[in-house]
Amino acid sequence: MSNESPTPSSSPLTATAPTYADPAALGLAGFALTTLVLSFVNANLIKETAAIIVVLGLAAFYGGLAQFIAGVLEWRRGNTFGLMAFCSYGAFWLSYWWLVTHLPLRADVHQAVGLYLIGWCVITAYLTLASLRTNLAVTVVLVLLTITFLFLAIGAFQNGLPGPDTMTKVGGWLGIFTAAAAFYASAAVVVNATHKRDVLPLPTLPGR
Repeated sequence: MSNESPTPSSSPLTATAPTYADPAALGLAGFALTTLVLSFVNANLIKETAAIIVVLGLAAFYGGLAQFIAGVLEWRRGNTFGLMAFCSYGAFWLSYWWLVTHLPLRADVHQAVGLYLIGWCVITAYLTLASLRTNLAVTVVLVLLTITFLFLAIGAFQNGLPGPDTMTKVGGWLGIFTAAAAFYASAAVVVNATHKRDVLPLPTLPGR
């Protein structure tokens, strides 16, 4: 009988590291769809007054709750960037749902909303710096989102009259492009993971 002890790989007591799915696909999709619908409203491409109800439903459950859960799952994977990004934007959409449903009608709050959007512009700007260590698709999303928040903030400060301000409309168009980039990033994560190869490329920035 051999006196050799079993190798770690053959020992029944050896713990194998669990494999976790990548929650980025969910987080990016929740962000993309909610951003797309609201951006169509901001760009004045959809003029139905009830369209905001559709946005609020997405903001509460998909852009908000589902994206926040994705951020918590990124924490479990040890991804600080993913935790910060998805929990932050999940909270953004939840706060958007809360503000729209609780602000009184015709309230003069455009300056407060402008300050709110400037704050999110700042957060997005430093997340953009962090994203330079991820991949090009995520960086494009955050660059576009930073500019989107900036235009929406300027529009909010200027918009003392009913109807979308010109800057808000521009922000809406930028939001549509932001959503398209986020859809691509989400699709790349889930398609590549399912096919176990790079069907949709996610290139990194030079020098990474």
